[in-house]
Amino acid sequence: MNNEDIIIKLIEQSLESNSNIILEDDAKLILKTLDINVVNEKTAATVEQACEKAQEIGFPVVLKGLSAGSAHKSEKELVKIGLQNTTEVKDAGSKMLTNCSDNFKKFLIQPVVKGNREFVAGMFRDSQFGAVVMFGLGGIFTEALNDVVFRIAPVTESEITSMLDELISKKLLSDFRGERAVDKENIKKVLFGLSYLADKYPTIKEIDINPLIAQKDGTLTAVDALIITEKEEQNSELELKNVKPKIDKKIIRSCFYPESIAFIGASSTLGKWGQFLVVNTLSGGYKGDIYLVNPKGGKIFEKPVYKSVVDIEEQVDLAVVTIPANKVIELIPELQKKNIKGMLLITSGFKETGKEGTLLEKELVAQAQKAGILILGPNTMGITNPHINLFCTGSKVEPLPGSTALVCQSGNLGTQLLAFAEQQEIGIRAFSGSGNEAMVTIEDYMETFELDDLTKTVVLYIESIKQGKRFFESASRVSKKKPIIVLNGGRTEEGNRAAASHTGAMASDAKLFSAALKQAGVIEVNQPMDLLDLSAVFSSLPLPKGNRVAIMTLGGGWGVVATDLCIENGLIVPELSDSIKAKLDNILPTFWSHANPVDIVGEREPETPIITSEELIKWDGCDAVLHLGIHGQGILGHKMLTGLSAIDPSFPKNDIAAIHDLITEMEKNYINHIINLSEKYEKPIVGVSLLVDDKTKTLYRKEGKKYKGVFFPTPERAVKALAGMCKYKQWLDMTK
Repeated sequence: MNNEDIIIKLIEQSLESNSNIILEDDAKLILKTLDINVVNEKTAATVEQACEKAQEIGFPVVLKGLSAGSAHKSEKELVKIGLQNTTEVKDAGSKMLTNCSDNFKKFLIQPVVKGNREFVAGMFRDSQFGAVVMFGLGGIFTEALNDVVFRIAPVTESEITSMLDELISKKLLSDFRGERAVDKENIKKVLFGLSYLADKYPTIKEIDINPLIAQKDGTLTAVDALIITEKEEQNSELELKNVKPKIDKKIIRSCFYPESIAFIGASSTLGKWGQFLVVNTLSGGYKGDIYLVNPKGGKIFEKPVYKSVVDIEEQVDLAVVTIPANKVIELIPELQKKNIKGMLLITSGFKETGKEGTLLEKELVAQAQKAGILILGPNTMGITNPHINLFCTGSKVEPLPGSTALVCQSGNLGTQLLAFAEQQEIGIRAFSGSGNEAMVTIEDYMETFELDDLTKTVVLYIESIKQGKRFFESASRVSKKKPIIVLNGGRTEEGNRAAASHTGAMASDAKLFSAALKQAGVIEVNQPMDLLDLSAVFSSLPLPKGNRVAIMTLGGGWGVVATDLCIENGLIVPELSDSIKAKLDNILPTFWSHANPVDIVGEREPETPIITSEELIKWDGCDAVLHLGIHGQGILGHKMLTGLSAIDPSFPKNDIAAIHDLITEMEKNYINHIINLSEKYEKPIVGVSLLVDDKTKTLYRKEGKKYKGVFFPTPERAVKALAGMCKYKQWLDMTK
């Protein structure tokens, strides 16, 4: 019988018996067919035979009782370790028989595998992502410390390497307390084997190998294993439950490029959605035709109000709907009659409110699909496309046109981010508050912006995903073309509950979701501001070729802090070469730091940071430059001049004005210089401002240049943004 026949036979036996369990000895037989090291063991049907087998193996031994009704042997005291003689084996075996009653199958007798390091490996089928492979710290520490990492199957060699690197206890994989490093080839065999079983045999639901003991010579041995099976139809039902029909991306795109909009539920009452959506759209400079609809008729903002959308003679591309939830279904035939293909449904009162709202939303979707109408929302804050001056959102925000596509499952958070983008002049490609995603899901938006040439970065705020497998596959594909940045709301148990009540859908397990993001090349962040910080650097700077950072600072303290932050975020702060030191000796005072970070010791000569920054950026020992405290000095200068005017009225005002202008010009020249260097050497340069005021921006543009000057108010934000770029580049290199 070949290996495949052995596996199929054992799976079929477990399914036919309705136990759905492949017991330990057979589970390890399956592992052995995949060339995974398993402990040498013997089986026995009686206590007397167990004593004989123990003598053949040699004491001390491990005795296990296998029961058809118990997947976890320790719960029924069916495992005894370190038995020293036949008397102890006999006593332990007798107790196991009593505990097992009628379900007893056999005894397993094993030698005690010696090793101080225990690991766990496994596979399970997640309702969102499908087959998942797991590895981590095992034995009694598995649940206590929860130091495990996940990857969606199938896994690659580079993904296995990254899994091991993520372990908090990864030092245990190296030489440790007189024991040799764990054989990485053994680990690869285990994880590749699990991945293979998941892919080849869909009726295997779960595999647990715990512990995997690393022996003194580094060999990894499986001493316990369990496989759980499930009929294939049950797996298929689970997958079908999460499948939604894909949406035509052209129709989604057309909603962001309407030539005419009808506001159904338009109002003149201040504070109503039907009022301020119209105000924001009209005042934002939208050039298309706008029609207002309200059964009362009349005029609003000097525009005629139609009593029904069918009364509008001209073609309407997009309907923005704010009428009550229980009236929306009645609107579908009218939209169909007008051949309106897109509905932006602002109205709440659907799935997010509970059972009745969920039923109402399902019926609405069914009617809309029959009529060929696409719904964005419901329960959405609106959409934005700055490239055509379309600002149809609940808040008055008008960011510059740019290359960052922003989709948020929280409309309020989305409009806050838009407001910050507007303030800091971070360009936005488009925005959508995705709401309940009754028809158009986060996956649909991501795939739409994948095909959009103007989109260079995709930014997502996610509280739940409805199609995990599709999300993973789409994100893996999109990430190879453009970076995706994600903030996952509901990472904690409390946050998860809040997300469920907010969007009407439970968030996936945070740790598994984070693993899926990492595997797909998505950059996950922990704070809302990180989303725009990363979008700023991705849209404004070249990607670094590595993670080596040269630091230039106005003072020593910031250099120390920046170095710590770099190391904590996976960046390298390399030592300066002798050649670069010699070049800097010609620029800086003799007492400069002679190390990286390069402390320019408070030099006020404007040429010093200009020359130093160029020497650093063209140094082949670094991939990026972080400069701190140069930009923002002008604020101090202006304050000093204001103070001088106050205490010395006789000081010539023309001179003060001229100095003000000179300071402003110096800062402008420095910013332009940094932009020129990024373009000349194709390396990212990230700045930290000494001080900020209401005129300070994150991005500074120079006409005719493809890159921008990027400045953050703190070292933390600057380093996190740069680290995000480096992680993304490393992932791209890994997947080539």
